[in-house]
Amino acid sequence: MNAPPKQKRGRAIVRDSQDQPTTKTRATADAWGKEWHFYKPLPTQFRHDGFDYRQIARERYAAIYEQRWGSGADSSLCYEVIRVRRREGFQIGARLVKAAEVYPALESWGTDGFTFTDKDDAFGKLRELA
Repeated sequence: MNAPPKQKRGRAIVRDSQDQPTTKTRATADAWGKEWHFYKPLPTQFRHDGFDYRQIARERYAAIYEQRWGSGADSSLCYEVIRVRRREGFQIGARLVKAAEVYPALESWGTDGFTFTDKDDAFGKLRELA
């Protein structure tokens, strides 16, 4: 079979990119999946069972909270390293409880939560979890 003779092509028409303005679009949650939820973040400070907690570090879904009991010279200090968990929103009667990050339950301590008296050990565990 004979191929048609090769011909030189004419010059291509190149448009100036400034002729037409381009519109930028924002990435949406649809890029990662159909459902996207906003989770209320864990508080950075709170009080629970007589202890004061203050978040001193966070890397993605792991955090360190300084746990303090007492005040002044009588205060006691520990560090809790946690895996930040999430719970979906739910409804109780007419009340809607929004999706939120949650502190690990007592039953999951040793898996999702760890207590240290040494700050360097706590940061080592944080790096391990993150």
